[in-house]
Amino acid sequence: MTQDTISNYRIEKDSMGDRQLNSDVYYGIQTLRATENFPISGLKPLPTYVDACLLIKKATAIANGELGCISQEISTAIVQAVDEILSGQLRDQFVVDVYQAGAGTSHHMNINEVLANRALELLGDEKGNYQRINPNDHVNYGQSTNDVIPTAIRIGGLLALEHTLLPALHKAIAVLEQKADEFQNIVKSGRTHLQDAVPVRLGEEFRAYAVILADHRRRIQLAAEDLQILGLGGSASGTGLNTHPKYRYRVAEILSQFLNKPLKSAPHLMAAMQSMSPFVNVSGSLRNLAQDLVKISHDLRLMDSGPKTGFKEIQLPPVQPGSSIMPGKYNPVMAEMTSMVCFQVMGYDQAISLCGQAGQLELNVMMPLIAYNLIQSIEILGNTINVLQEKCLQGITANPERCLEYAEGSLSLVTALNTHIGYLNAASVAKESLATGKSLRQIVLEKGLMTEAKLAEVLDLDEMSQMQ
Repeated sequence: MTQDTISNYRIEKDSMGDRQLNSDVYYGIQTLRATENFPISGLKPLPTYVDACLLIKKATAIANGELGCISQEISTAIVQAVDEILSGQLRDQFVVDVYQAGAGTSHHMNINEVLANRALELLGDEKGNYQRINPNDHVNYGQSTNDVIPTAIRIGGLLALEHTLLPALHKAIAVLEQKADEFQNIVKSGRTHLQDAVPVRLGEEFRAYAVILADHRRRIQLAAEDLQILGLGGSASGTGLNTHPKYRYRVAEILSQFLNKPLKSAPHLMAAMQSMSPFVNVSGSLRNLAQDLVKISHDLRLMDSGPKTGFKEIQLPPVQPGSSIMPGKYNPVMAEMTSMVCFQVMGYDQAISLCGQAGQLELNVMMPLIAYNLIQSIEILGNTINVLQEKCLQGITANPERCLEYAEGSLSLVTALNTHIGYLNAASVAKESLATGKSLRQIVLEKGLMTEAKLAEVLDLDEMSQMQ
């Protein structure tokens, strides 16, 4: 390495030759090559993914320092550099496109180079003096892209779940349960096939949504348990080459402390490095949640449709004008946005499933895309659910009069007559009501099929809509 202070650049060397870098940047020659090779999308690594990689580097530096694999001075400098970046410094130095070298080597070296150069500065040295602290020999001691990246996906997934999706689900479930209680005594027409069905309680519809989300939360948490099994320590191909015998276990202990989760070293490191099934499984649970979120968001839009020509059984809170030409129009934009995000998550899941089967022998080279899609899915779902409950669910109001009007006018009330006058008689009453406009009550009484008192008892909407 040489530093030209007048021209403000430095020269770094790798196995392919020398390159000139601006002296201000903390990444090195391998990162520079990657930025030149992959000008693909402009998408940079997600902050949570960077955090996961940094926590791994901090844990490995501590473990290797304790085990005598690197000096305590170097270990301390790397840890300090990690802590600075985790606190917000140098975040603009992680610059490699999401679509990059297979397995994530380019991003991994970006992390290693930034940490090496900042650690050098902390020791009073110059960036690029890799004789003292080397990105490969010190920051990456005992590690390989092949075991670091799948571990980073695991850590990143756990962080994203804890910080975004699970808290958002918890809040949304609570709001839906509150709305269920608020709307419990409102009777409305049920609908199946988008046709009239027997009456239901508006509150129970919202309670069903809460139960659905709670079930998805449980499934996601169950799938995420596999993320706690780490292949870190497998090195290049799962054999643990160039690692201390105690390293894999000590690193898992340290990471467990960082995340406050029971992380463990995998019983077979090669298997943990090769198989992407934990990520495919978590992604599948996210897709499953997304599908029901689409259904719920579409339900909300239908029940809010109108205001004059639709259902208008509920009112979603207006949050912005709905048209550039029609004054006074407000659209269910939060529900619409929710569906769009969910469709994107479903697309991410399809890509993850394709990536998961695309590994060969000891490595899956599609991990960069899995990392981005999985963590992005978790975080955009979490952010979506959070704003949905804040700007939509919390402010939903009911239109009890409209709900009751539809419930009383539904031909499906005739279903309650089946056990009293028989299915065929009930069908005949329904057809006559539709043809003549007469009420079900009027036709039943005219035909002498039931007494007025019994009919009133059977067609009691409150009783019919009670959950059994």
